[in-house]
Order: sequence, then structure tokens, then C-alpha cells
Amino acid sequence: MSSAMYNKMWHQTQEALNSLLDKESQNITQPHRSQVFIFQTLATFYIKYVQIFRNLENAYDQIVHPQKRILIRKVLDGVMGRILELKNEMVNLELTEFHYFDDVLQDLKLAPEQLDIPIPKYFLKEKLEIIKGREKILAQILADSGLDMSQMKYPLKSIPLEEAIKLIQIAERARQGRLRAIFMKQIFLREYRAKQARLLGEKGADVGAAALHIQKVWRGFCQSKKTERERQEEMIFLGMNPPPLFDEVSATIIQAEKVTCLRNEVQIKHEEDYKEAMVTIKGDLKAVEGPDLKEQLQDQIRHWFIECRNLTGTFPDYPEVEEGGSAIIFSKKTPQQVIGDIIANQEEEEKSKRKKNKKKEKKAKKNKEKKKTKNKKKEEDEGWKMSPSVFLRTIEEGNNTYKDMWKDKDESWNFLQDYDPELIKEEKRKELESEIRLQVDELMRQELKNLKLAVNREKELLAKTGKKKGGKKAKKKKKGKKGKKGKDKDLTADRTIESLYKELVEEGLLIQALKVNLSDYIGEYSYLGTTLRHLSIEPMPSLLDVRQLIALYGVLPLGSAAVHEHAPLVKSLLLAGPSGVGKKMLVHAICTETGANLFNLSAENIAGKYPGKSGLQMMLHVVLKVARQLQPSVVWIGDTEKTFYKKVPSAERTMEPKRLKKQLPKILKLLKPNDRILIVGTTRRPFDAELQSFCRVYQKIILVPRPDYASRYVLWKQIIQRHGGVVTNALNVSCLAKVTDGFTQGHIVEVVRGVLTERRVRQQTHRPLVALEFIPALSSMSPVYREEEETFKDWYAKTPMGKKRALALMGGNAGKEKDKGKKKGKEGKKEKKRK
Repeated sequence: MSSAMYNKMWHQTQEALNSLLDKESQNITQPHRSQVFIFQTLATFYIKYVQIFRNLENAYDQIVHPQKRILIRKVLDGVMGRILELKNEMVNLELTEFHYFDDVLQDLKLAPEQLDIPIPKYFLKEKLEIIKGREKILAQILADSGLDMSQMKYPLKSIPLEEAIKLIQIAERARQGRLRAIFMKQIFLREYRAKQARLLGEKGADVGAAALHIQKVWRGFCQSKKTERERQEEMIFLGMNPPPLFDEVSATIIQAEKVTCLRNEVQIKHEEDYKEAMVTIKGDLKAVEGPDLKEQLQDQIRHWFIECRNLTGTFPDYPEVEEGGSAIIFSKKTPQQVIGDIIANQEEEEKSKRKKNKKKEKKAKKNKEKKKTKNKKKEEDEGWKMSPSVFLRTIEEGNNTYKDMWKDKDESWNFLQDYDPELIKEEKRKELESEIRLQVDELMRQELKNLKLAVNREKELLAKTGKKKGGKKAKKKKKGKKGKKGKDKDLTADRTIESLYKELVEEGLLIQALKVNLSDYIGEYSYLGTTLRHLSIEPMPSLLDVRQLIALYGVLPLGSAAVHEHAPLVKSLLLAGPSGVGKKMLVHAICTETGANLFNLSAENIAGKYPGKSGLQMMLHVVLKVARQLQPSVVWIGDTEKTFYKKVPSAERTMEPKRLKKQLPKILKLLKPNDRILIVGTTRRPFDAELQSFCRVYQKIILVPRPDYASRYVLWKQIIQRHGGVVTNALNVSCLAKVTDGFTQGHIVEVVRGVLTERRVRQQTHRPLVALEFIPALSSMSPVYREEEETFKDWYAKTPMGKKRALALMGGNAGKEKDKGKKKGKEGKKEKKRK
């Protein structure tokens, strides 16, 4: 697409955002009581923000105008943060991490694919060189230490010469035996045909009957082919089958990718030109407009001195640098307006003294009235209100900037979409004015001193006040020094980050993340979620729901510093589910999408490393220090139930699996909003752990289920294609999806790898794949049984979120319990009054 098309997309998105902000501002002010209506409102806002997010991300990635990209980035971060806030609101409302929007999507006439959270490309693009450099260093350290598993050559077992000759002889005799069997079969068939011909006798062939027979067979063959072709055309027309060459990459897509690469190159060039222009234009402004601006500011401040002297009889006090200097007085005001403000302030001070006494008398009366009205207001304000947003202000500021600057701007002259020099001049004039004002303030402060000395002759008083001020400043500095002493000591102050990084890699605590994208976690939308909830049945989440949660809680906050700092803070995640559902894959996907470092603090991995309490303290200190310096970072604790064992098995006591149990809550307290560090735990047996300490550490618990039918259907199809298989009509994918109910993604991948060998892939042209080929490999595997799934559900129901959800579903019982609690509280208060 052209620049004009992307600009049009941006303008349309900003208009949609503007209308959405208007609707949201109306809903914030109005309290509501209906939970269904509240969720519908939140879900509508959420879906619309996701659409805006997708369009803004596309525009930011492809627009080449550097000044537009700055504004789009600001709004994009704001929209990301707002999506996370709305998600938090929905979680607090429904008391569950998973939500279903079937009815809302139907009302908005949208497809489920439009709910998918896009991953901004700038997460990796803007720090691509840093990530590549870090990967090179990591690969070099692994190669030097001999820990690189990809390049490790496994030793081959040597075979004696006699045994090798024997193996070759066996293989050759078997080959010759197969060839002889085929040859003998052909001889037998030839002799059999000759024998049959002798028995039947030689009969003269009827030419007409033979021709008729050939015609019949040929016409039947042609008609069957024609019918098959028509059936395929009809299925393609109805949308039941994909068109021919559907999976092949078209020439237009290849051309579009080339254009995208060219736009990225132009984008980088324009960014460099813009940075150079920022420096050169400021220098030109300083040389041309700087002297005049300096004289103008000096004349303005001198006029203020004289007018204040004439009106009040004394020279004014000059504002300090910390207060902002003369900028506070002359912020968008003329000297006459400033003088008017001084007179008005004096009059207001006199009036305020008179009013103070009257206010004290009124306060006592108002306090009594407030106590009475508070109870009434509480009853009225029982309705739900949306909690205040941090990101709405950012979005509104960006939207207002767009309206003022870009909405009606004529860009017919800027065909190449290069920077606008006039906008840079406006920005740099403000910077230049603030710099020159600092210099002028120093000069005028000295001039005011001289004027006061000349007119008032109060040298001694000024010297005393100067000493007092100096003493106060010295005290402040001392206080600052005391504050620094109270901070935690750095245990590795004498070491560089590079040395600590190398140590962690050599110890195996910092590992290389696998190159896996979040989109590789294949899943399908749950189409019956809302229907089941209306019937008071809690559905198992789909794989697509899990992928969205990982994007919201893991990828978006780690990728953007602005979002992580102000969005609802998620410090730790727990992925719980049976073996083979892709928990580790999701951890690696978070690192791949954000370019994060991966620290492995699993109980098995840290066993025997950094022994003792001091060693453990040093290990955690080094990990956190490197994670902070090279953020974003992910701290992965595999089989995390071992860290919180109820009872440690005798076989694992030497490993000391509970080393991190007391330290993890302390680590979470140390993490601040600016630290883009996420602790992710994975477990396949969460019921073996102490629930209270488990839930105290992990803020968000995500239950990763086995795939449902829709997800299995998509999984079989895509995994077969990725491993070189061709899906034809002979392969019944629906049958495979039904048969594999209970099997996980790991099972399906393992089966496909076992069946689709190189030899089998080559044979597909004359022997297409059939569903029966995959069944024998599946029969040797054990699926996830319903009992195991129920244990996971029961365990999740005992977690804090699970308990809240259960109480919410009970409804009336929960309300009764609350009423009983209130009654007991009232009775207790009455008894106290009697005593």
C-alpha cells in the first residue's frame, strides 16, 4: 500500500478512537447495577479497542513520516494500556480470567479472529541489533564452555569389520530375495494366463462387442471425472473447500513483502534525517533568533521591576530556579497582566483573613449534615462505576494533538513523507526559550540585587538571609546522603554486568530461548462459551483464550516500558495443565516476541549450585541484577510445585527442591513497576504443592487445558502441512480430530513426526496420506483422562479466584452469608453500647 493509504487508515482509526472516547466518557459518569449490562459495555469497549490497536500497530509499522510516528506511538501505548485496564475490570467483575464474547461479536458483526491480540512489531524491530549482539555473545559463551547442545556431536560406537560385513551381507541377501520373489510371481502369472487360455480354447474376438465395451468404460471414466470436477467447483463456490493453489504464496503477496521491506528502509532513513534536523534547526534558531529573544526577555523583566516598584514601593522577590524562575510569572502573560495579578493577590489575602473566622463556624454545622447525608449517598452510589484510568488521559492528549496538528493539515507538498521543518522549529523555539531564560534569570537576579542595594541599602540583611539559605541547602544535602546509606548493599559492586552474565550462562541459569512465536501456539475460538455460562456450566477454556491471556499478561507489558509502568501490574504467572499442552512453549514464546532473557530457576536446575544461605542470596542477587540491567527478562521456574511441596519425596531430598520457597515472596516485593521482569511458573501436578504459599507467589493462575475438537481439527491440519504432508480428500481430518479426544498437542506432534518420514513424504504423489496411518502410533500413548481433567478443575476451584467465582455462581447463598455477617456485626455493636 502507498503512504496515502496508510495515512487514510490512520485518520479513520483516529476518528473511531475519538467516538469511542466520547462513548466511554458518558459511561464512566453513569453508575449501573445490572452485571449483564456492565459486562456487555466492557466487552464492547474491549473489542473496539482491540480493533483500534490492530490498525494503529499496522500504521505505526508502515508510516514513514517520523513526526507522525511519534504521536502514533504515544496513542498506541495508551490503547495497549487501556486494553489491559478493561481486561482487569472484566476479571474483577466476572471473577474469572476467561471471558466469552459470542453475543457481542454477533451484535458487532465481527469474526472471532478479530479478537486476537496482535503483537507490535516494534518490540523487536527497535532493539534488533541489541538482541542479535546478545545472542552472539550467548552463543560464544556456550561454545567456549562446551554447553551448546545444537553443535554437540554425539560419539559414534565403532563396529568390528567382521560384524559390518555380516550386516551388509544380510541386507544384500534380503534385497536379492525380494527381487527373486517379484520375478517368480511374474513367471507364475504368465503361466497361469496361458493355462487359462488353453482351457477356454481359442475363440475369435467380436470386434463390435469389444469396441462397445471399451466405449462404455471410457465414457464412464470421463463422466466420473467430470462429476468429481463439478463437485469440487461447487464446494469451492460454497466456501467448503479452498480454491486451487490456495496454500501457495501468490506473486502479489511476494511483491507486498518487498514493498514492506523498502518502506522499512525509507523509515530508518527518515528517522536519521529527522534526528539530524533536530540538531541543525536548533543551532540555526539559536544563531538567528537567540540574541533578539534574550533582549526581549530582559526588557520584559526590567519593566516588571519598575512597575512593581511604582505600585508597591519595593522591588519584588525574584523566583528561585527550583520554582521555575521568571517562567512562572510570565507564562503567557504580558507585564500589565502580571501587575494586575499582584494587586488582586493582595486584595484576596485581606478578604481570606475575614472569611476564615466565618468558615470555622460553618464547618461544625456542615460536619453534622455530612454525617446524615453520607448514609443516603452510600445507598445511591451502590451502582457499579468504572475505576479511574491512567491511560485515558494519554489517549485523549494524543487525540487532541492529532486534531490540532494533523487532522486538517495540507500535506500535498510532502509527497515523500519526510519531516516537517516548521513543527521542529516550534518545538525547538520552546527549548531555546527555556535555555535562554535560565541565562537571563541569572543576569536579572544579579541586576535586581544591585537595584535593591542601590535604593534600599540593606546589605547586611541580604547577607544574613543568604547564610540562612545556604545552611538549609547544606542540611538537605546531608539528609540526601543519609538516605543513600540506608539502601541495600550491592554484593557485586566490583564486578561488571558482562562478567555476571557470563557466570550465569556457564552455571546454566541463563539459557537460550527457543525461536517460537506466539502464533505457533495453534488453537480455535470457543463458540459455546456464552451458551454454557447461561446454563450455569463453567466451560473449559480454549487454546485461543490461553494464547490471548499470555499476550495480555506476558507479551504486551514486557514489550512496552510505558505500558508496564502504568498498567495493572502482573509480576508472576502460573501455567498449570497436564503434560504436553504447551506450557514451556508459551514461556519461550514470551521471550521470542519481546526479546527477553530467559533465566531458569527450576528446582532441578539450581540443585547443587550456589550452596548454603549466602550462596542462595548471591545467586538471586546476581539474577535480579542482570535481569534489571538487561530487561525485559523472564524468570522461569519449571515444575514449580516442587518448590512448594507439601512433603518432599525421599528420592528428591538431596536436591533441596524447597530452596526458593521463602525467597520468592521477597523477590516479588523487590520488583517495581519500572522493572520489566516476569516470573513464570509451569506445573503439571499443582495439587502436590501447598496451596496458600503457591497462590501467595503467583498473582495470575492460568489453567491450560487439553485441546477441544475445533482446536484438534486445526492442529492436525496445520501440523501435517508443516511437516511436509499434503491434506487431500483421502485424509479425513475430522475423523482424526474425533479419535484423538483427550490427547494433547504434544501427542499429535509426536505422532505426525513419526509417520511423516522423508521416505513417506516423497511417496505422497502416488500414495496419499490416510487417517489409518496415524492410529497405530496413537494406540501406544496414554491420553489425558476425564478424571485427571476433573482434578485440575477441583484444584483451580480451591484457588482464591476459583473460590470467588464459585461464590458468585452461588449468588443467593453468598448474599445470605453477607447478610448474616452484617447482622452479627450490628448485634456486636449494640452489646458494646450497652456495656
